[in-house]
Amino acid sequence: MATPTTFAAKSLAWTGFFLGFALGGFFDGILLHQILQWHHLLSNVDAAQDMRVQIMADGLFHALMYVIAAVALVQLWRRRSVLNAPDAGCVLWGMALAGFGGWHIIDAVLSHWVTGIHRIKVDSPQPLRWDLAWFVAFGVLPALAGWWLQRKKGPGAGSGSSPPGSRRGRQAAASLGLAALVAGPIAALPSGQNDQVTVLFAPGVSPGQAFNALARVDARVLWADPSGGMWAVAMPNPSAAWGLYRDGAMLVSQSGLALGCFNWIRAAKEVRPAATGSKAAA
Repeated sequence: MATPTTFAAKSLAWTGFFLGFALGGFFDGILLHQILQWHHLLSNVDAAQDMRVQIMADGLFHALMYVIAAVALVQLWRRRSVLNAPDAGCVLWGMALAGFGGWHIIDAVLSHWVTGIHRIKVDSPQPLRWDLAWFVAFGVLPALAGWWLQRKKGPGAGSGSSPPGSRRGRQAAASLGLAALVAGPIAALPSGQNDQVTVLFAPGVSPGQAFNALARVDARVLWADPSGGMWAVAMPNPSAAWGLYRDGAMLVSQSGLALGCFNWIRAAKEVRPAATGSKAAA
């Protein structure tokens, strides 16, 4: 029979799960969208190949993660008195791991295999291998670890004259809360630290206006989208790129990779006409 403190700790379960779920989304967005730049949320949606749409979709995705994390943090604060329960630490960590793994399991099933809106590495000749490896490493294994941690808790957890259980609960809450508070802002930042900058201008900014804005910050054009909306430039002072937002830029990204995730868009455009031509010849 569950003790009152064990029952109280269980009230933290959904709070921990949704914190872990939000952290899974931030992890996906920061690592795959920004650092590795392997895909966007709508990478495989033909109707959304305009980079402005891709960036907007990623922004909405991150906004949803912000909402989930904020709600979970509010609930964690409201249940702070329960953190003194002996099993609070195990419940929070276990359910956070389950939420983290749950995010990647749901993303794999719905986004990769059911709807196909993106894959883990969209330019891979064997995307299923990447999907399965990611599914196991960041979905199944964390979820199993969370399940194991939940089974580990019990009457002996936190017993004794000192209050190690309460300390574990407070430590878990502080660690998870800090992780969410740090991950949220990082998800909104551009990645990389070199002199190559990718700039995406808002609709309504003409190519001439975009070129003049880039010239004002001494940017040297490396590549430009035919529409004049997206530019890859080299800048002697990358920090000056932030001033481009005053001239209508939607995104200013310093990337350590050559055009980063824009590479697979260009590759896709090169492959599709070839496929169309072969179909016409047939």
